[in-house]
Amino acid sequence: MFNNIQEFYNIIPLVIIGSGIVLSVFIEIYSQKSESILPWFSILIFLSAGFYSLLTVSQQSIVLQDMLATGGRTNIFFFLFNIGAALVCLLSVDYVKKYGMNYGEYYILIQSSVLGMMFMAGAKSLFMIFLGLEIMSVCFYVLAGVNRKKEKAIEASLKYFLLGAFATGFLVYGIALIYGSAHSTSIDVITAGFPVLSTNIVFLVGILLFLIGFSFKIAAFPFHMWVPDVYQGAPTTVSGLFSTIGKAAAFSAIIATLTALFSGENQSLFLPYLSVLAVFSMLFGSIVAIAQSDIKRMLAYSSIAHAGYILIGLAAGTSTGIAGVIFYLTAYTFMNLAAFGIISIVEGENDANLSIDSYAGLGSRKPFLAALLSIVMFALAGIPPLAGFFGKYYVFIAAIKSGLTWLAIVGIISSVISVYFYLRIVVLMYFKEGEQETIPAKSFSGMLGIIISVLLVILLGIFPGTLLDLITSYL
Repeated sequence: MFNNIQEFYNIIPLVIIGSGIVLSVFIEIYSQKSESILPWFSILIFLSAGFYSLLTVSQQSIVLQDMLATGGRTNIFFFLFNIGAALVCLLSVDYVKKYGMNYGEYYILIQSSVLGMMFMAGAKSLFMIFLGLEIMSVCFYVLAGVNRKKEKAIEASLKYFLLGAFATGFLVYGIALIYGSAHSTSIDVITAGFPVLSTNIVFLVGILLFLIGFSFKIAAFPFHMWVPDVYQGAPTTVSGLFSTIGKAAAFSAIIATLTALFSGENQSLFLPYLSVLAVFSMLFGSIVAIAQSDIKRMLAYSSIAHAGYILIGLAAGTSTGIAGVIFYLTAYTFMNLAAFGIISIVEGENDANLSIDSYAGLGSRKPFLAALLSIVMFALAGIPPLAGFFGKYYVFIAAIKSGLTWLAIVGIISSVISVYFYLRIVVLMYFKEGEQETIPAKSFSGMLGIIISVLLVILLGIFPGTLLDLITSYL
């Protein structure tokens, strides 16, 4: 299982999360103060696993009977998942109390979903991808409906479960066809035999079904139908979790599995599929978001557009494109967590203050909160010098270098369209007076999570090379 002690040290992030889940269950069972202990215990667990992953990023190995990779790109994803989850827990501390859903299992489910994400990011076997995906997905289905008193949350949970199960069917059938033609579930074996396997129609259909399954998970058009209702119905902090590290985990699995597609002549095989998905996701998400009056639905359609931008990096089919994708996912995680964090503070009981119009006049009533939301909206729109601009810049440059200039142009057009619905909120906050006064809830932990996210968005915009150099050195 482990060739040397160093390989055991390399899986410590997984051990930390796994142990944290077990300890959290005991805290929930035996402590009467579990509701107040678990959020901070979860944050400690996530920070420990995240920073340990970053410190050991250079220690690359393949462990557990060649089923899991550690170090390098995998550890960068480990860091992203854990820091993102820690921020979600910070945003949730007061939010779950406001809605009366302060259940201990809320934090245990977040921990378990992160463990699934980590399996997906480090997978060296199709079985490991499937195991990680199912652990994450089952937790997500429950988290969507964790507010049992709210009909929309239960509806969101059911829709997510039914469509998620449907997507898993594509995925499993795809894995079966890949195994049937490659006679192995090892990603390394499949990658080595790719030139020969790519002439086998059964194998190509398997890869296509695999991609379709993950197209649901990344919320790409036309597999996006669950996104608006689920994001609107699920608790706001949970929607933030789905749209950020949940999406990053799905992309990490695609990158881990289809490494062979992103090298040499193989990349042209699925270029049409990825390009079409990117174009329709960007344009559909950006255009439909304009018509939304609910801010969570607007961000849901916005997330479909962002999935399109990220797909441009995959379509480029080069290591530059993959580096751009990982940078974009990191930037998008912090931008969207800050956005959903601010919504969770402004949001009143019984879904009050979720309309975009309820943000009118926020600039005069809560200038600091309005300033933070403005920075986030500028970043999501891709305005320099914030992280969102560089995320788009790197994937567009990768596309141009791969001869896909037309795809980059469509991306720029979509970005220009999206500026309208992002800046509409900024205009409302500073140049319109609200009909009724919106009083945001007071939440120290929530504000701390938002401020950290916004600072990271600014820092990634000022020093984008720091993260990009780290990513490219391990691709």
